[in-house]
Amino acid sequence: MSTPRRLPDVQAPPIRPAKLAHVVLRVSDLACSRDWYLKVLEARPAFENEMLCFLSYDEEHHRIGLIARPELGQAGDAHQGLEHIAFTYASLGTLLATYRRLLGEDIRPYWCINHGPTVSLYYKDPDGNRLELQHDVFERTEEVEAFFESGAYAENFMGIRFDPEEMAARFEAGEPLAALTARRPLREGETPWSMFVP
Repeated sequence: MSTPRRLPDVQAPPIRPAKLAHVVLRVSDLACSRDWYLKVLEARPAFENEMLCFLSYDEEHHRIGLIARPELGQAGDAHQGLEHIAFTYASLGTLLATYRRLLGEDIRPYWCINHGPTVSLYYKDPDGNRLELQHDVFERTEEVEAFFESGAYAENFMGIRFDPEEMAARFEAGEPLAALTARRPLREGETPWSMFVP
C-alpha cells in the first residue's frame, strides 16, 4: 500500500528552479553548428541524429540542443528572441587560453569587453546566435553588489572594450590579476554606447 504524501508548500519558502538545465537552438545547418559548438565548448555529443544534436560538457546530460531547421536564415538583430547565452570560465587564464585555442580554429570574438563584474568575449555561431564566454571578476556576490552600489555600473552600464591578445600577453608577463581585470573609467567623449559592438 502506498503512503500518501503532500506537495510542498509553494509559498514558504518560494520554490525556485534548482538550475538552468539547457538551451535549445533552431539551426539552419546542423552539421556546421554541431562542429562549431563542439569546438567552442569542447563538448561531446550526448545524442544525435539527422534532425537534432544534444551536446554536453559536464555532468548534465545536455547543455545545448540543436534542432535542424534548414529553411531558416541567420538570426536578425531586429527581431525579438534570444540575445545571448553565457558560459563562465573558472579563471581569467582559462578564458584567455580558450580565446587562443579558438583563434587556432579561426573562431574570433566580435566583441571583447570588460563589463566590470565580468571580462567577456562574445562570439557568433554559424546562425548568428551570440555566445558570451566570461570570467567572473569578483569571487563573492557581495563584491558584485558593492560594484553596482558604487555607481560605476550606472555611469557605464556597457563596459570598456579591450584587446584580448594584449590582455593575454599581459597575463603571460605576470601582471597582477587585479590590474588585468580592473575596469578603467570612460574617457572624455566616450559614452557607454561607444563601447558597444552589435
